[in-house]
Amino acid sequence: MNTQTTTEFAPILVADIGGTNARFALITDFNAQTNQFVIEHNLTFPSADFGSLESAINQYFSQISFPKPSRACLAVAGPIKAGQVHLTNLGWHFNVADLKAEFSFEQLEVINDFAAFAYAAPYLDDSQNMAVKAGQADENANIAVMGPGTGFGAACLVRTSQGSAVLSCEAGHITLAAVTELDRLLITELKKQLNHVSVETVFSGPGIAHLYGAMAAVKGVEAKNLDAAQISELATTGQCEVCDATLNQFCDWIGSVAGDLALTFGALGGVFIGGGILPRMQQRLLSSRFVERFADKGIMSQYTSQIPVTLVTQDNIPFIGAAACIHVKSNA
Repeated sequence: MNTQTTTEFAPILVADIGGTNARFALITDFNAQTNQFVIEHNLTFPSADFGSLESAINQYFSQISFPKPSRACLAVAGPIKAGQVHLTNLGWHFNVADLKAEFSFEQLEVINDFAAFAYAAPYLDDSQNMAVKAGQADENANIAVMGPGTGFGAACLVRTSQGSAVLSCEAGHITLAAVTELDRLLITELKKQLNHVSVETVFSGPGIAHLYGAMAAVKGVEAKNLDAAQISELATTGQCEVCDATLNQFCDWIGSVAGDLALTFGALGGVFIGGGILPRMQQRLLSSRFVERFADKGIMSQYTSQIPVTLVTQDNIPFIGAAACIHVKSNA
């Protein structure tokens, strides 16, 4: 483990680049005793204010009084292919090698947001997050991360005796499986509207609206034109039974999905759930059948029963993950 002192630590530029905001910070130290990165000079800019990532980085450097770092890692909400990054919502495109040369970085990594989440997992602070399911994590085994938000993301931190690496994937587009009779009825209704009922078509912001429509049909009630925020509000205030049933089913069913992904990734090191939705319904999740459905995997139920599940509510996960990506590779 890194035992460098503050004066020896080479600072890292970290960034969280999304369609709405471009967030930057510097990692100025790593405390080996607490397993925590020191995050400083945190600034956020509206992404739409810039025509390119390069101009956003230059703006950040112009506003901090700190020597320009030689190491950087950028977490981006978009695909990275053959060193090319396209952020479609912003119209930004850049080449990783060109960006590295332009800013004279000795080390530059560009990763997607769920890869950053996976890299961050071993460095999270338990006290800032919520245990959903108890278990015994194997500190040398794989870790799975996942979460519903605008879409559904997932990744795996693969850990071996030779080191660790992140496996990115498209788990949101896996076909959603039914476990209970209600699941089957809902999928039947969803198929009337969707060509492919994937995990993401239910477990995402837009997916909550899909699930509500299907739930209304199963209950023989006419669905209203509601979005996820409206469904959540009506459920929370007790004004809509179908909305309440929708969110309960969301929390129950995602337990089965999380258990499937834990098996797929061999995640005996634990499962970490993030995204923008479940942290806003913590008590509903805790009182749901999530744990039961996570562990209910037939002959592999003993395997899934030992896996701990954490709901991540800690701030700055992309920064921590970006720092960890550089830290892991520098110490390999």
